[in-house]
Amino acid sequence: MLVPGRPRDGSGTVALVLIDEFVRIHSAEWDRLDSLARRATGAGRLDQAEAGELLDLYLRASAHLAHVQTHYRDRELIRRLTRTVGAANGVIYGSRRSPRRAFGDFFSITFPAAVWFHRRAVLVAALLFVVPAAVMGVWLANSSVALEASAPAEVRDAYVAGDFEDYYSSEPAATFSTGVLVNNIQVSFLAFAAGVLLGLPTVLLLVQNGLNLGFGVGLMTFAGRSGLFWGLILPHGLLEISAIVVAGGAGLALGWSIIDPGDRPRLTSLAEQGHRSVTVVLGLIPMFVTAGLIEGFVTPSDLPTVGRVGIGIAVFTAFWIWIAAWGSRAVSLGYTGLIGESPTTDRQHDTPVSPELTPA
Repeated sequence: MLVPGRPRDGSGTVALVLIDEFVRIHSAEWDRLDSLARRATGAGRLDQAEAGELLDLYLRASAHLAHVQTHYRDRELIRRLTRTVGAANGVIYGSRRSPRRAFGDFFSITFPAAVWFHRRAVLVAALLFVVPAAVMGVWLANSSVALEASAPAEVRDAYVAGDFEDYYSSEPAATFSTGVLVNNIQVSFLAFAAGVLLGLPTVLLLVQNGLNLGFGVGLMTFAGRSGLFWGLILPHGLLEISAIVVAGGAGLALGWSIIDPGDRPRLTSLAEQGHRSVTVVLGLIPMFVTAGLIEGFVTPSDLPTVGRVGIGIAVFTAFWIWIAAWGSRAVSLGYTGLIGESPTTDRQHDTPVSPELTPA
C-alpha cells in the first residue's frame, strides 16, 4: 500500500513510503512486546532478561510510533502502536502510580479524551436532541391546533397551572435529588448500552427526550409562562442535558463501530469502542450528581431566577471548557479515552525504568 508522506527536512517533497513493508519488518517486535506486557500484568512473571527485553522493545516501539505519527497517515497503524506502547508503558510506570494519581489522570486525561474523541458523535447526539425539541416547542407555541392535538385539555391545563412547578418541590430536597440522580444515570446507561443495537434505540431515546422538552417549552410558552419554565429548567438542565447528550454520543459511536469497523474485525472494533464508552459513562456520574444536587437544592430554592440560572450557566460553561481544553490536549498527545492507556508523548518528563517484576 503506497501512501504519500513528507520528509522531516521541510522541503515539501512528497515521498512514497511502504507502510506494508514497515509493518512486515517490525510487527514481530510489536507482537513480542504485547505478549510480554500481557504476561507482566497477568498472573505470569518476567525474569530479568525478559524485563530488559520488554524495556528495549518498548523504547523501539515508542520510536516507531513517533515515526509513524510523523511520516505516515495510517490511522489503524497509529492506533495499534498506541495500544502496544500504552500497555508496555503501564507495566513500566504502573508501580509508581498512586490511587490519587490514577484518579486524577482519569478526570484530567482519560475521560475528557474519550468525550473529545467522540466529539462528532456527540454533535450528532446533540442535534438529535435539540432539533426535535426546537421543532416541537415552536410548533406548539404557535399553533392552537397542534396544541390541542398534543394532549387532552385537562392535562395541559394542570401542567401549566401547577404540575410543572410543583414537581420540583414535591419531595424533600435530598430525596428528590437522589431520585433524579438514579433516573439520569439509568437514562445515560441506556443511551450508551442501546448503541450495541446499531445505535437505533439511542437515536429514538434522544429524539423522544428532545420532544418531551419541546412539549414543555411549547405548552408554557403558549400560556405566557416561558419565563417560569426556563427559570426552573436551566439551573440543572444545561448540565443534565449535556451529560445525556454525551452518553448518547457514546452510544452512537458504539453502534457505528459495528456498522463501520474499518480494517478490524467487528468484535474487535466493538470491544475497543465499548471500553471507551464505559469511560464516558463512568466519567459522567459526577456530572449527574452535580445536576441532581442543583435540581434538588438550587432549582426550587428562594434564590432569584437570575441567580439560579447563573449557577446553571456557570456549571455548563465550566464542563465544556474542561472537555474542550483537557480533552483536545489529551487527544493531541495520543490518548483516545481507553482506561489504562499511557501514550509516551505524555510521559516525556519521565525516565523509563526497569519494571519492578519478580524474577521467575
